[in-house]
Amino acid sequence: MNNKVALVTGSSRGIGRKIAIMLAEKGYDIVVNYARSKKGALETAEQVEALGRKALVVRANVGDVDKIKEMFAEINETFGRLDILVNNAASGVLRPIMDIEESHWDWTMNINSKALLFCGQEAAKLMEKNNGGKIVSISSLGSIRYLENYTTVGVSKAAVEALTRYLAVELAEKNIVVNAVSGGAVDTDALKHFPNREELLNDAAKRTPAGRLVEKDDIANAVMFLLSEEASMIRGQTIIVDGGISLLT
Repeated sequence: MNNKVALVTGSSRGIGRKIAIMLAEKGYDIVVNYARSKKGALETAEQVEALGRKALVVRANVGDVDKIKEMFAEINETFGRLDILVNNAASGVLRPIMDIEESHWDWTMNINSKALLFCGQEAAKLMEKNNGGKIVSISSLGSIRYLENYTTVGVSKAAVEALTRYLAVELAEKNIVVNAVSGGAVDTDALKHFPNREELLNDAAKRTPAGRLVEKDDIANAVMFLLSEEASMIRGQTIIVDGGISLLT
């Protein structure tokens, strides 16, 4: 019960899985959250356990507040604590503005934005029992600049960054540090849903000043830094990891 515990939402694959494994390597027991891919979640758990850490696999759509509360109740029952929340789970409908329907908006905002607020609330209740903790969310450049067909996701990520600032201030008294990492285009499974995926990746590869695309490790390394004690005085910030592409007009 004394081992530190980290919850990584959407950790059945991609960046979420990478972060979960890196945290396990640091000695954290891991809560592997997924919504659809049980097989992927079990694979993540297997990798965590191979490192000698405990893994709790929890299915929960983080866009549903009732499911969030059920997940945190299970975390409390199993571990009795939570030290880290990585708000990574994301989804979204990729369409031009004139084709967006109310259901598309609600789905995207619930999973990408509402989840941070209500996961943050539940996480804070557990974190303050052990003198604080850390919360890091994953954002994207679409929060601050136009990306084609990205309206619902971009707006939801802008909300994540705004919520990060508000949570950072109001949870500071509980010794909870809150930040976000915003990444450039990363070639993950999620990007396969983009209708202009190849064009996006080729453009990013050509234009990125660093000379290559951002990789999962780049995002995960930034998250791990923000979760470290060395970053404890960074509060409410969104760190951009994009190889410099956002500096270009």
